[in-house]
Amino acid sequence: MVIVLVISMIIALAIQDWISGGVIAFVVFLNIFVGFIQEYKAEKTMGSLKSLSSPSARVLRDGIETNINAEEVVPGDIVVINAGDTIPADLRLIDSKNLETDEALLTGESLPVAKNHEETYRSNEPVPVGDRLNMAFSSSLVAKGRAQGIVVSTGLYTEIGKIADSLKNSDHKLIVRVKKPSLKNYTKATLKSTRNIIQNVLGTNVGTPLQRKLSWLAIFLFWVAVVFAIVVMGSQKMIVNKNVAIYAICVALSMIPSSLIVVLTITMAIGAQVMVSKHVIVRKLDSLEALGGVDDICSDKTGTLTLGKMIAKKLWIPSVGTFSVQNSNEPFNPTVGEVVFSEHSPKYIKEVDEEVDFSYHLPQDSNQYFNNWLMSATLANIASVKEVDGEWQALGDATEIAINVFTTRLGWIRDEVENINELKHLNEFPFDSAIKRMSAVYEANGEVKIYTKGAVERLVNICNTWYVDGKLVPLTEEDHKTIEDNMTVLSSQGLRVLAFAQRHLRSVDEVDIQNRDAVESELTFLGLIGIYDPPRPESAKSVQLCHKAGISVHMLTGDHPGTAKAIAQEVGILPHNLYHYSRDVVEVMVMTAMDFDALTDDQIDALPVLPLVIARCAPQTKVRMIEALHRRGKFVAMTGDGVNDSPSLKKADVGIAMGMNGSDVAKDAADIVLTDDNFASILNAVEEGRRMSSNIQKFVLQLLAENVAQALYLMIGLVFIDEDGFSVFPLAPVEVLWIIVITSCFPAMGLGQEKAQDDILELPPNNKIFTREVLVDMFAYGTWMAACCLAIFVITVYGKGDGDLGHNCNSHPEHCSLVFKGRSAAFVAFTWCALLLAWECVHMRRSFFLMRPESELTWYHQLWLDVWENKFLFWSIIGGFVSVFPVVYIPVINDKVFLHGPISWEWGLAIGFTVLFLAGSEAYKWLKRIYLRKQKAKDAFADLSVFERYVSLSKSNTMDV
Repeated sequence: MVIVLVISMIIALAIQDWISGGVIAFVVFLNIFVGFIQEYKAEKTMGSLKSLSSPSARVLRDGIETNINAEEVVPGDIVVINAGDTIPADLRLIDSKNLETDEALLTGESLPVAKNHEETYRSNEPVPVGDRLNMAFSSSLVAKGRAQGIVVSTGLYTEIGKIADSLKNSDHKLIVRVKKPSLKNYTKATLKSTRNIIQNVLGTNVGTPLQRKLSWLAIFLFWVAVVFAIVVMGSQKMIVNKNVAIYAICVALSMIPSSLIVVLTITMAIGAQVMVSKHVIVRKLDSLEALGGVDDICSDKTGTLTLGKMIAKKLWIPSVGTFSVQNSNEPFNPTVGEVVFSEHSPKYIKEVDEEVDFSYHLPQDSNQYFNNWLMSATLANIASVKEVDGEWQALGDATEIAINVFTTRLGWIRDEVENINELKHLNEFPFDSAIKRMSAVYEANGEVKIYTKGAVERLVNICNTWYVDGKLVPLTEEDHKTIEDNMTVLSSQGLRVLAFAQRHLRSVDEVDIQNRDAVESELTFLGLIGIYDPPRPESAKSVQLCHKAGISVHMLTGDHPGTAKAIAQEVGILPHNLYHYSRDVVEVMVMTAMDFDALTDDQIDALPVLPLVIARCAPQTKVRMIEALHRRGKFVAMTGDGVNDSPSLKKADVGIAMGMNGSDVAKDAADIVLTDDNFASILNAVEEGRRMSSNIQKFVLQLLAENVAQALYLMIGLVFIDEDGFSVFPLAPVEVLWIIVITSCFPAMGLGQEKAQDDILELPPNNKIFTREVLVDMFAYGTWMAACCLAIFVITVYGKGDGDLGHNCNSHPEHCSLVFKGRSAAFVAFTWCALLLAWECVHMRRSFFLMRPESELTWYHQLWLDVWENKFLFWSIIGGFVSVFPVVYIPVINDKVFLHGPISWEWGLAIGFTVLFLAGSEAYKWLKRIYLRKQKAKDAFADLSVFERYVSLSKSNTMDV
């Protein structure tokens, strides 16, 4: 679009039309300068956003573990790393548990390297980087386990930094001998490179999809401008003098929305900044457009739909009873709330009239198996809970914190347990999402003690004994059913249920403690705990709004089906009254990952609906779910926080990572990052994406409708032939530029800042800008505007005047007063109509005078509130209205630059036809509303069954029963 302006400028200067050439040059400079400034600001904004989502490091300073930016790590820091983290610096490990790091970036090794902090090497023997097992290197990825290490080097002094520095300072030349290419290959490569350069310059293969569409639009308008210029010259019998050239320039300029790119850039930058305030970091600009079209969201439960702060609510110990926590709303504080005790299991606890207050001391001495559960809960746990300066603080996984708080509440504090310091930690198998268990191995007085916790179905299957009445007895199938029944009762209450087990061996030689399968076998079942992660207060409303917005919400969680179903019903993902649905639909609403993965793609596609809840979800299950949604033509957003979520985040149309608890790998794979890990923020992002797409659509419609109006007006104006046989343009080139650049640019910016309309989340998902409605509106508004302004020019010159078009009125003001008055009146009306069009575009269908029909205020009071709400748009339009007066009356500027003159009674024409344009626009919107309402009812009626049509018509009294 700038190319057309540059060509027009060159032609104007070549024919010595210095004023037009100078004005066009100013417009070109303004476009480039403002575009550069806004692009620079946008890049700075994106840079600051990237810094917000940059890799972080957990360091231990002054005895407190804190999160800092990776660039702030210094030698001497103690860094804590876990699975999924990117290592921020070179570390000398001082403690590690099953640590494996991916060093492919550094060493080229495809497999993770197992690390051991106890390894030592002789100082006089060089050790290759890949063999330094007591070191963790910068930019490596923690594939498994956890560790602590002291920072020994950062930046260019790390191993990866040394490589970068050597490349930067290397003066060596690489000599590669290749076969001499043929002339054919040279030609092919040259053509391909030339094509890529041209496409890059034109912007058709770079940027976001919207930017590419606009680039193609610019190319289309360029050729339309060329064709129109040829038509202008053809109408003058190809006699191209100065006047004809100026007219051709004027028509070409009328086709170019030269302020469109500037307005779009500003809108994008503002949209990214607004999303930051709504706890959303945009990592990829494509997602700004994609968010508006999302119609399915696959969400995790923990920390997203729920608070992510677990509270242990119930504990069942076989042959002892059930412990329940009541009135506790502080996850880290074990002193808040009460513990009540019932001798019954959760399955029968509802039949108990009154629970016994558990205020007596724990039966540790008389119930060794209860003591064993406490030991298992405490030692198969790496979280810590402590009181610091009167405030309870916790470190570690939320589930383990909840268990630790529960044992502390019962008076069982790990550091205070008798003889616990005699236990030697031999090994630990961390939680694995594939097997859903973790185990810790300890040794005391020659005996080995194994403590395990994990998912109930994964743990009970490897248990062969349990305690009954103080005796260790084998687990039978009936016992398995008893455990499962109690688990089901806890899960139905929305609790996440974990099982605990132990194993005692007489010596270390009885089992290979490095073999996980050998360690996690022949265990003794100890009990179940139900942990409650309450839904966020805003989750239910957000899910409801998603449904109103036409967005289906799916919960993909690792929890038990009962727990997932309870939470899903609580937040509204699942309906409470399932009897409204057919049996085959109800059966697939909630599925386990095992059942879902057992289906083939064809069987999944044959399901009446895709599951709303998938429990015990594995990473591959999430990918299959996204693929199934894609096969149904859905546009999917996916949330994730772990390393194992990165495939599904990449697969989704919009990947959403958790900023607080998400791993660096997940953030890198995602398109946007939530800084508060809140599901409501996803809806905020969708709403903002729709708002931005809607606003872009509005100002694109406004700008292109003006171009259509000017193009029609000037092409029809070719019929106005002066005494010399040349066409007199009814709108001068500077007037065209004034309307497009000065008058329309700021209102378009105001439309870009328009807040989301009240019903934006009730509209169907859409990420298309150039819809059929927009194209029809563009020609409807443009044609009506051209007709109104053309009528003004004709009435002024041929109605009131005698039709004298003068001599050489395209460049000199002598004997052209009639033409100049006609131009002034048409220019004023054109400017005002363009400004009113901006207000009309605020809502595509609703009346400008009644944008909120549900409001209880009077229409004029509500109208004032609506126009005053967007102050930038209001003052842009008011400023544009006032701007016509000086350019019409100031000498030299009016007749020498704008080629128009002062007017008197013509003001009445300008005002009258401006009001007529507004009335016509309102009438057009009214017809649209009538047509679309009938079409919507017709489409809805066509979708009904014969019986439903009968009932519908009967209720509306449109036919006899």
